[in-house]
Amino acid sequence: MDLNDRVALRRKLIAQRLDLPNRLELAADLQQVLRVWLARRQELTIGAYWPIKGEFDPLPALYRWSEADPRRRIGLPVVDREQGTLKFHVWYPGCPMEEDAYDIPKPKGTEVFEPQLLIVPCVGYGPEGLRLGYGGGFMDRTLAALKPRPATAGVGYAHGFQPLLKAEPHDVPLDAMITEEGVVWDAHG
Repeated sequence: MDLNDRVALRRKLIAQRLDLPNRLELAADLQQVLRVWLARRQELTIGAYWPIKGEFDPLPALYRWSEADPRRRIGLPVVDREQGTLKFHVWYPGCPMEEDAYDIPKPKGTEVFEPQLLIVPCVGYGPEGLRLGYGGGFMDRTLAALKPRPATAGVGYAHGFQPLLKAEPHDVPLDAMITEEGVVWDAHG
């Protein structure tokens, strides 16, 4: 699939996601699936994202996860412009926020940490852990830079499954994919 095809596919999938007639119900179902999946995880630090363009919002499920153990921390990404990667800053409900260069809220002045698990938004997804993101490459560069590499779980709505999606050289496969229909795959489960 060439670059123009991926651009068109992203545009189509985002429009479809925004137009899902029952997106609130799908989101509630996905919250439940994510909460159940997180219950068996051993990680204490999770990097996530602030939802944009109709993305699923993982923060309610993650906040519930964090309440079970005071050592658990949630982080949101902040772009490291020099490296073209993401750094994760502690987030909690009510923490100070500011907008980044892309007008996406990010934590202001909170501690930076390296997550043990990343919850990754998916515009679309394909077989064997393949993720279609927004095309900026931030997540792939971040995963390549983090040592040790954190576990990764994509989250998105089932409508985004693209069975013919092919990996590109820079694509880093996800360890798990979670939709409102359940855990699509889990390399460790």
